Amino acid sequence: MSFLISALLSLAAGVSIVVQQALNANLRTALNSAAWSGFVSYFVGLLCMIALIAAFRDPVPTAAMAARIPFWAWSGGLFGAIFIALGILLVPKIGAATFIALLVAGQMLASVAFDHFGLLGLTQRPVDLPRLIGVALLIGGVLLIRRP
Repeated sequence: MSFLISALLSLAAGVSIVVQQALNANLRTALNSAAWSGFVSYFVGLLCMIALIAAFRDPVPTAAMAARIPFWAWSGGLFGAIFIALGILLVPKIGAATFIALLVAGQMLASVAFDHFGLLGLTQRPVDLPRLIGVALLIGGVLLIRRP
């Protein structure tokens, strides 16, 4: 896949995060429940993943395969739930732009650290000056975007 296609798909993923958070915040208001809004978000996501599994005809993983996976590898959904819940609670309070700007800054800080130390099986990529400048610019962007 070319870099341009990958970049465009990554941008689309970013747009989908904003749309998801706005829809979840609206659903929270309509349902009067952050928990039910998050549940609906995950349930619809689960249905989409079931459709994707069917479309790709992926086989069900075996018990032996599942047993070989480290315990921490199963916790991705927990962090997704934290993200969804915090978005549902914070987007109405601080706005989508501030939430996403802070989200991206947090992602960059964590990503640089995870790459530098090769955490959770990632390829180790040492921190260098251009990366640090990029993080600093992102944090500067957060300060410019946020509203008191």
